[in-house]
Amino acid sequence: MKYHSVKRLAQMAGVSVRTLHHYDHIGLLKPSVRTTAGYRMYGKDGLLRLQQILFYKELGFKLSEIREVLDDPEFDLVQALQMHKYRLSEEKKRISTLMTTINQTISNLKNRKMIKPEDLYRGLPKEQAETWRKEAREKWPNQVKHGEEQLLKMSRDDFKALQDGFKANIEKLASLSSKDHTSAEVQTEIRRHYEYVMRFWGNPEGSRAEGYKGLGDLYVQDERYTEVEGVPNPAFGRFLQKAMHYFVQMEFGR
Repeated sequence: MKYHSVKRLAQMAGVSVRTLHHYDHIGLLKPSVRTTAGYRMYGKDGLLRLQQILFYKELGFKLSEIREVLDDPEFDLVQALQMHKYRLSEEKKRISTLMTTINQTISNLKNRKMIKPEDLYRGLPKEQAETWRKEAREKWPNQVKHGEEQLLKMSRDDFKALQDGFKANIEKLASLSSKDHTSAEVQTEIRRHYEYVMRFWGNPEGSRAEGYKGLGDLYVQDERYTEVEGVPNPAFGRFLQKAMHYFVQMEFGR
């Protein structure tokens, strides 16, 4: 069996030699053997016991309580490790949640120009914006709620960049509307359109393909979605529907 000196064990475990001497003194962690010169040496059992001591200390146990637990004849090392694993997993989740909250707070403090709910519909007449939002919430309550929550986390600059990019994408598609909807040029722009839509929707879980295909149908069913300065453009709506349906078929096999 390989043995480690008290100094080496202290280095590996991140504790002081004095601490190990104290553990020996109170009977919590005895050395596996002592050399003829009286030096403490620790084998595999000592390393595992020290690991348990440090785990239980992390959980707030007193040294006397730890000794009682470890000296219990019914003590099961594997079961103890599984319990520690579970506790660490829960602590990891808690810390992850705290980190997310802190990062959002820092972002808010650094950039006070966060968007407001009304900013999501800026550029549309107020009545029209309210009507569309109401209709959307009635048709897709969960999706709209999720999308708005994700967008409200963005700064105004990031949201404006998203809006501008989407607008440029629509204008590009309009300029391509006389071309074959299956052409590589059109489908490249449709892929950008799909990515923009997913960002507006907050990258929802579930069937994105069906949702995007349904949006293509909406462009045909409701001319308001393809209006240019108040003038409906049904031909553009049909072009978008075909191009989007083809994209979904090629990308998702639906």
